Amino acid sequence: MAMVAVAVIAAGSGYWLGHQQGDGGAAVTSSAANASGESGKKVRKLLHYRNPMGLPDTSPTPKKDPMGMDYIAVYEGEDEGEPASANQIKISTEKIQKLGVRTEAAQLRSLDKTVRAAGRIEPDERRIYAISPKFEGYVERLHVNVTGQPVSKGQALFEVYSPELVSAQREYAIAAEGVEALKEAGGQAQTGMQQLAEASLQRLKNWDISEEQVKALSKSGAAKRTLTFRSPVSGIVTEKKAIQGMRFMPGEALYQVADLSSVWVVADVFEQDIGLIKLGALAKVRINAYPDKQFEGKVSYVYPTLNATTRTVPVRVELANPGLLLKPAMFAQLELPVSAKNAVVTVPISAVIDSGTRQIVLVQLVEGRFEPREVKLGARSENHVQRT
Repeated sequence: MAMVAVAVIAAGSGYWLGHQQGDGGAAVTSSAANASGESGKKVRKLLHYRNPMGLPDTSPTPKKDPMGMDYIAVYEGEDEGEPASANQIKISTEKIQKLGVRTEAAQLRSLDKTVRAAGRIEPDERRIYAISPKFEGYVERLHVNVTGQPVSKGQALFEVYSPELVSAQREYAIAAEGVEALKEAGGQAQTGMQQLAEASLQRLKNWDISEEQVKALSKSGAAKRTLTFRSPVSGIVTEKKAIQGMRFMPGEALYQVADLSSVWVVADVFEQDIGLIKLGALAKVRINAYPDKQFEGKVSYVYPTLNATTRTVPVRVELANPGLLLKPAMFAQLELPVSAKNAVVTVPISAVIDSGTRQIVLVQLVEGRFEPREVKLGARSENHVQRT
């Protein structure tokens, strides 16, 4: 199996930097020898500069290759130690030790990975309810007057007075009496009165008048001055715009109640990892406020949009929230284990020299002799990448 050279620091570029520094040292030594001729040291003659990636390209003067690496100085008498092939690179044992270069065999392995992303707690949008009267009126009395107060389903929130509502109740009461009075008459008069009563009743229902109030109105015939609005769900009052005595218009949201028994974690997953996210996958969530607790939920939705600034895609995880420990806007850390289907040929990520246009690894042929090879990369894990 071929060995892939891995520089512990800055992948393969560490060697080029070390080589450049080594050449500079040699130049300084030669200059010093010229200045003190009595030293007796032999001055090396510079032949040319060769391509650092082993390509058959030389230059009489220092220059850089397209990847920004400095060409390597070649001195007289070094030809015997040059690699057998122009594409090969020779690194002395001393430099290998100084640079901390190590080798690792490319091998088959499953690229299991844990996708990590930062996120935030948000209320379940399907469990948020707005209480908005459908008629004009005035807030007569508040039963719940504090934001953040827990309420139960059916609990009275506030009472309103509306002249329009009172008029509609009286209209229905009169129509109901008329139906009763014309019960024996029959004919077109009874039919018309019946239609009027049904229209008045439907108008009240459209205004969210409860069945209980409608029955009481039908029984007594007396219109109630105020109407009580109740919470449609058990939850927390997250917004309260109602103020006692204020006037409101149709459709104005006076209260908002959120059921926080189940919440969302919306995490920003990096673009390169989004293909690994599957609906229904089990995710682990940690909250800064509870470092000793771990929450689990399932991926329910991957949003169809990407943030062009952060290059992330929002991913939604649903979490049960017993005890209401999780509160909207809390910071969360998401961990999603991803298992690879098949084993693939991999190399260490630190072995890859990436110029932005191509990727290269250094393959060890024998001790101290390497050959650069261009590779194409695939899936990644924490420390390894697929070589395709």
